[in-house]
Amino acid sequence: MAAKMTYEEAMARLEEIVAKLDDGSLPLDESLKLFEESTKLAVFCNKSLEKAKLKITELSQEQAE
Repeated sequence: MAAKMTYEEAMARLEEIVAKLDDGSLPLDESLKLFEESTKLAVFCNKSLEKAKLKITELSQEQAE
């Protein structure tokens, strides 16, 4: 996974991996590598969403004050 990957890039790559895995035609070793990558991408995306949620909450609280 690239160090400077955006949320959108990570989601696109995750969708690409899911499509490849759903196809069922990959060898086991490649499937495992893609599954591992997808797990890391999912963690990255979840963290990105949590950061965005926190920022929105902070901004909303500032606006209310």
